Amino acid sequence: MSTASHQLHDEIAATLERWRADEARVRQHLAAPGISRPEQVMEKTGLQMFEAIGSGELPSVPIGAALDFFPIEFEPGRMVFQGHPSARFCNPMGTIHGGWIATLLDSAVACAIHTTLPAGRSYTTAELKVSYLRALTPDVPLVRAEGKIISAGRQVGFAEGRLYGPDGRLYAHATTTCVVLQPR
Repeated sequence: MSTASHQLHDEIAATLERWRADEARVRQHLAAPGISRPEQVMEKTGLQMFEAIGSGELPSVPIGAALDFFPIEFEPGRMVFQGHPSARFCNPMGTIHGGWIATLLDSAVACAIHTTLPAGRSYTTAELKVSYLRALTPDVPLVRAEGKIISAGRQVGFAEGRLYGPDGRLYAHATTTCVVLQPR
């Protein structure tokens, strides 16, 4: 192995180790999956809701548990989910099903918008476009879906996202349009 490829291998291993440590830190605080009651979330901003999920005050999200992904980082206008692309999410050709990838990206881009919402507001995805750049296989131990706001207004939000591995390889890209819903 050349010096350059050995250095790259070490960098990927260090990133993977850091991602696993991040996961262990986050998972120790997550509550069991469940649905939050309206009174638990109605007074929380979008960002406060994710803080409450991250601290275990609110239940973790059922789809994340079912599809083995969870929020790893968030801040206003940005959301990162980490997932395990295991063989149970493969299509008949042995690659990770596009629906699993789309679900991670949809979560990242929509939740990036959600982090900017005031208390009492919610959203729904009006459009999601996913571009698949390369096949993802179970040989990739972890991936991250990072969503970032393009623009967020009172009625509509736009965001983009990227799904990448610990080696920095980009597997898919997404854009979304979300409609911001008024309180009931």
